[in-house]
Amino acid sequence: MKFGVLINEGPYQHQASDSAYKFIEAAIAEGHEIYRVFFYHDGVNNGTRLATPPQDDRHIPNRWTELAEKHNLDLVLCVAAAQRRGMVDQGEMERNKKDANNIADKFRISGLGQLIEAGIQADRMITFGD
Repeated sequence: MKFGVLINEGPYQHQASDSAYKFIEAAIAEGHEIYRVFFYHDGVNNGTRLATPPQDDRHIPNRWTELAEKHNLDLVLCVAAAQRRGMVDQGEMERNKKDANNIADKFRISGLGQLIEAGIQADRMITFGD
């Protein structure tokens, strides 16, 4: 089965990111395909490269990057939600005349069309968070 995954909550204030991560690990282990992981609303905060949790805590953005590298996952941050939260990639940095970018490796910024496409291409769309 091919899954699309939508994550609407940030990495440390809600369990949605951890639950989605574990779901994806389990789905891949069972031979399923993950078409795309789309981060929306506060979920875009999962894609910051500037997070520095305490050493004894899990580093959620790094876990997503590692999972994407290992399984060739498409991690997409909603552009509007990301910009509202001060998150920009290289292209958005240049277009908006910012002095830095802060998107973690393996994440990319795109529009809601990517979410719609995931819903069309996947057999099931699973949502984590409100």
